[in-house]
Amino acid sequence: MRIVVTGSLAYDYIMNFPGKFSDHILPDKVHMLTVSFLVDSMKRMRGGVAGNIAYNLALLGDKPSVVSAAGQDFAEYKKVMTELGIDSRGIREIANEFTASCFINTDQVNNQIVAFYPGAVGHAKEVTLDSMGLTRDDWVVISPTDPESMAKHTSECKRLGARYIFDPGKQTPRLDRAQILTGLDGAAVFVGNDYELGMMSKATGWSEQQLLDAAPISVITLGERGSRIHLRGQKPVEVPVAKISGVIDPTGCGDAYLSGLTFGVARGWPMETTGRVAALVAAYCIEHKGCQEHRFDRGAFKKRYAENFGKDAAVEAL
Repeated sequence: MRIVVTGSLAYDYIMNFPGKFSDHILPDKVHMLTVSFLVDSMKRMRGGVAGNIAYNLALLGDKPSVVSAAGQDFAEYKKVMTELGIDSRGIREIANEFTASCFINTDQVNNQIVAFYPGAVGHAKEVTLDSMGLTRDDWVVISPTDPESMAKHTSECKRLGARYIFDPGKQTPRLDRAQILTGLDGAAVFVGNDYELGMMSKATGWSEQQLLDAAPISVITLGERGSRIHLRGQKPVEVPVAKISGVIDPTGCGDAYLSGLTFGVARGWPMETTGRVAALVAAYCIEHKGCQEHRFDRGAFKKRYAENFGKDAAVEAL
């Protein structure tokens, strides 16, 4: 069994605004919005959805492969991935182009305004899964990148018979009805937050419940209210959040959650365990500034899991 992660690779420029965005936006003037936010800090960090997911999978003990595209400035990032045991052979490096850049501005109440420059990600559609020898035993994560790449990798998974997790994430506004429904058709797992679910309902004309019923497993993240795992034909599994020392930066927490979810689903763990593992990985992330700045060993992870949720045989076997 292998886990292959598709999606973006990026450098994140993390900024903090010492106020609330809502105090500076006039609802009756949004048709001519002109706002400048003076931030008090900025730091460049490794990011991108595929990179974040692979990083957390590596911390959990997996050796994932990443399929994406990066630019001429990728060497530093690639070195870290290699040290973690992440297979980067599926990453196409584009000369004379920069790795994608994500500019993330977070206010005091953790609202975010994000600008994303795709850079080399525009070449991700040229990378294929065909040469990876995928089988029905393998899992592919379809995470946000350009819509054409997402559609291509979804089609390849169906043709190759590989099981896939469909997470449109922040690309949801760019996906049309056909792209959303095509991704859902054949997905083993569908993942989104409650806001994204609402946007997909509006785009497709399907009710939220219809969307949740489209895949055997559907997972909705609810922020501080935890998450909910919908199993087709069964009662939903309510997953609590893990206790944290404090919210430092929410950036990348959704990706961290998805890595824990993927780790458990790929191993056939019970959904209660899988969801709680996902919640705990997200907790580590939210306690640090940046998406790949947290670390944990499996001993510490097992101990913290037991403190939050009690001992679990699957987690103890890590």
